[in-house]
Amino acid sequence: MTTLLVIAKEPRPGRVKTRLSPPFTPEEAAALAEAALADTLDAVARTPARRRVLVLDGTPGPWLPPGFEVVPQCAGGLDERLADAFGHCTGPALLIGMDTPQVTPELLTVDFAGCDAYFGAAEDGGFWALGLAEPEPSLLRGVPMSTPHTGAAQRARLTGLRVRDLPVLRDVDTASDARAVAEAVPGGRFAARLTALTAAGHR
Repeated sequence: MTTLLVIAKEPRPGRVKTRLSPPFTPEEAAALAEAALADTLDAVARTPARRRVLVLDGTPGPWLPPGFEVVPQCAGGLDERLADAFGHCTGPALLIGMDTPQVTPELLTVDFAGCDAYFGAAEDGGFWALGLAEPEPSLLRGVPMSTPHTGAAQRARLTGLRVRDLPVLRDVDTASDARAVAEAVPGGRFAARLTALTAAGHR
């Protein structure tokens, strides 16, 4: 079975989702980040997996469900931290972030039979998921992160492998992203938190 990896930051004001401010305050942005992370971890918890690992920058909170191993992120750029996350694995692994609370167990249930890698592109030019049948950290090191071409650069690293593409998803980075994702999954914690904050602030 597959190891599921979630790379995330502890949802603390001023450290997460800073592009949501404005219109949201840093505290509100952190609350939205916490809801997104909780929805993401819930989807992972409901997905069949060999292991479930949270690769965390910070300290676990009440948003962490049971059944997860927690390992700290290493130092360095995001490429190094993603590479290190795969370094904790033996056998097939799928890594996602905390920016796509719309993920479902169906999306995360991947089969590596006849396949070397899975790739999930994000609408902003990045990627929301990367799966490797044989985790190889060097496939991530040196990939330029947080650019409009990050996804293309990472996808190019998989040249020569048998790759299956996952659906394109929208990351939550801005307020418009938040609204679009909440509309797509109105029953989640993220949508409920956004609705409450929007109503309170009349945004």
